Amino acid sequence: MKIFHKDMQQILYELFVKYKFNKEKAELLAYTFTQSTLDGVSSHGINRVPLFIEHIKKGIVKTNTEAEPIASFGNIERWDGHLGAGIINATKCTDRAIALAKEHGMGMVALRNTNHWMRGGSYGKRAAEANCISILFTNTKPNMPPWGGKDSRIGNNPFVISIPRAKGNIVLDMALSQFSFGKINDYRLKNKTLPFYGGWDTNNELSKDPNKILSKERGLPIGYWKGSALSMVLDMLATVLSAGNSTAKISTEAIETAISQVYICIYLQVFNDKGLEQRLLNEIIEFTRNVEPMYPEDHIYYPGERSAKTREKKLKDGLIVNDEIWQKILAYLN
Repeated sequence: MKIFHKDMQQILYELFVKYKFNKEKAELLAYTFTQSTLDGVSSHGINRVPLFIEHIKKGIVKTNTEAEPIASFGNIERWDGHLGAGIINATKCTDRAIALAKEHGMGMVALRNTNHWMRGGSYGKRAAEANCISILFTNTKPNMPPWGGKDSRIGNNPFVISIPRAKGNIVLDMALSQFSFGKINDYRLKNKTLPFYGGWDTNNELSKDPNKILSKERGLPIGYWKGSALSMVLDMLATVLSAGNSTAKISTEAIETAISQVYICIYLQVFNDKGLEQRLLNEIIEFTRNVEPMYPEDHIYYPGERSAKTREKKLKDGLIVNDEIWQKILAYLN
């Protein structure tokens, strides 16, 4: 079915108010879920809303708490999320890292005991709009085997880098699995197979079938052994810097919660380069694009460009929403 973004945002706002979020938090949640859907990331936008509501009902996501600072070390801070909504906590910590960066040149907030932040690129985009470079990452429950292993022991630990740019911000948002599990589920909802291998099936064979991959959640690390190692290092950093839970500890719970995250921001104006960074960014993009495409239909995008084009189209044409997902949302509202 098709729905326009303003209608989606209003319905989600009403839903979150019903589930005991105050008006300010409900507005932020509704806005963030809708914006992710507008950018073409339904897997971490509208498609995640039913699961989010289920986690509220089970008490995993607390509606009356939010992240608070617990320790300060100059431009570095530790915060505790108190198991609040991941979007609310992530937005608050991003804003704090931006404020620290504008005061010190660089700022970092390490957050523990929070919940899924949904689409990490939302916070990279927020930092870029505040003229800050950002480096953000989170650990997760184990959903990938370490390279050479059979069972999942590492997380696909989403990783975000954003860079402000006048002609379109650079926003890299990637899981360390070849496909995020939200994206794999998106293919499942559309009854489509993955275009590339995304994980292992129950017979320990690489598969493109989303149902077979989701049955045991054994995702394929990007870069094979390199992605496996990077996952371990990001988990180590998030855990040590926040003094929070590692993927090993998260695995002891039936449902992913109380995860650890890091928000690093750098304020570009401290360099006083007067546009040098813009020229350098454009130089890199122009050189990268100046290549003959492997196939006639191919186009070279910089990170974040494709989602910006998708947003422009969906703002005009409306959003296509899975019927099953939308009916679940309406049922929660009623």
